[in-house]
Amino acid sequence: MSDRSFLSSLRYLFADFIGEEDDTPPFLPEGLPEAVTAVASDAIHLLIEYQSTDYAQLYVDRLRRFVGRNGVDDAMLVEIARLMAVRMSYQDPIRIAQLKMAERDEASGTPAGSVDIRKFRVDELVSALPAVIAEYLIDALEWAGWAHKRISVRFSTASRVGIRRLKMEAGLKRWRRYSVRYSKERQWVERWLHMISRSLVKQPKAAGEIVQTATMIESYGDVYRQGMADWNAIIDGLAKPTFDGVLALPDLGAAVAEARTAALPDPRQVALKRKIAEIRARVPASGSSAAAG
Repeated sequence: MSDRSFLSSLRYLFADFIGEEDDTPPFLPEGLPEAVTAVASDAIHLLIEYQSTDYAQLYVDRLRRFVGRNGVDDAMLVEIARLMAVRMSYQDPIRIAQLKMAERDEASGTPAGSVDIRKFRVDELVSALPAVIAEYLIDALEWAGWAHKRISVRFSTASRVGIRRLKMEAGLKRWRRYSVRYSKERQWVERWLHMISRSLVKQPKAAGEIVQTATMIESYGDVYRQGMADWNAIIDGLAKPTFDGVLALPDLGAAVAEARTAALPDPRQVALKRKIAEIRARVPASGSSAAAG
């Protein structure tokens, strides 16, 4: 890394910590269809609240890749815009604290607060910390056998102490982009968008189904981990081999939809793996080499 790049990185790092950031909302991409404008506008405001204007700009830059692209109609672009905003505002303890504070603000006339208790794995909580700290902690927790231990976390507006704690937790959003979880989510979104792009080139009719695979990943805890594991199994087992020319699936969209119906809340993924193997077995062996061209 050059000295200029290093200094630039430090400038953005400390600007984020002390709040020196351009608060001007990013402009919508040029040529954005009217049907997508409302969805994208809401997403920009959501992501500014969730993280920052820079984060909302990342959303706009990602969306711009698909504006006016061959094979992407208004309906598909609406879904890309909507689902990308959902995934970029993923639920971590910081987000849950933000939402709890927003709930309190909306119910300001109600004297009594409320308490939500959420269960997280220890490594899930640690992954919300900056990577420079979290990676060492996760290694230590794995060594001790505590990483997968579940603990209950209170999110409360029923007392001053609870509200003060929520404010502190919500304020940690400035650290989010340096966390282990942020890095993983950024990689996932980029891979999802890449798979959509490849589908538009290799199997355009399947692109809509690839877009919808984002709905497999939601929430937090076990639900989130199961969805992520199932998504990777389908992409690695069906979509990527098809795009690479290794698997000659004539209708990738139907195959992905069929596999998704077999995804059950099973950490071992028995039914899903069986279904993927069944779909792959239908492809004639001689067809794979033909697809490679």
